[in-house]
Amino acid sequence: MDQDFLDILQQHTAGNPMNSSIRWTYLKPREIVSELLKKGYSVSRNIVRYLLKKHEYVKRKAQKNITMGGHPDRNAQFENITQLKQDYLDAGNPVISMDTKKKELLGTFYRNGSLYTQAAIQTNDHDFPSSATGSVIPHGFYDLKRNTGYITLGTSHDTSEFACDSLFQWWVNEGIIHYPKAKSLLILCDGGGSNSSRHYIFKEDLQKTANALGLEIRIAHYPPYTS
Repeated sequence: MDQDFLDILQQHTAGNPMNSSIRWTYLKPREIVSELLKKGYSVSRNIVRYLLKKHEYVKRKAQKNITMGGHPDRNAQFENITQLKQDYLDAGNPVISMDTKKKELLGTFYRNGSLYTQAAIQTNDHDFPSSATGSVIPHGFYDLKRNTGYITLGTSHDTSEFACDSLFQWWVNEGIIHYPKAKSLLILCDGGGSNSSRHYIFKEDLQKTANALGLEIRIAHYPPYTS
């Protein structure tokens, strides 16, 4: 039942990009009960709550982040993305999501975590950016079919050139190995930052990358105000 439960939640799961262990679903327990019933399982809401806890799904709290904008075609775009994903996966073509993670300062700064050592690690008493010796920018790809990630670390700026260079590296090191017969690549991403949906420079750099790889690349941007 666990696998069927996870299959039901697969298209209805979201998470925290800064902490991969935190994820949630917008399906209500009664809706999950109904979906499990279709698969032949007669369970109560309490069982569903137990499964949610077992697989580390968390509840959400109210937050003060209502934006002053919106988009009339928000749901239509998400439905289009869902259909695109399925079409690509059915055809054996890769689907990846692309995002830049939190920039980290380099230097003698405090970090969460612990390790075995003879003496405590000494760090600065204040984490001022001016004390940094540099920064590292993690640019990540997530392969939806293979459930694997790929990270490229940059030490300069989050630019479209960096994003496309990272994509090139993913393809030659991972993509072409696991998808040797791929005819097209679908990339899911938000519409801001280095992969902006509005700026021509990203489209130009992406076209250069597609030409270099000899591969059709399709971008599906998430609607505004949703990331």
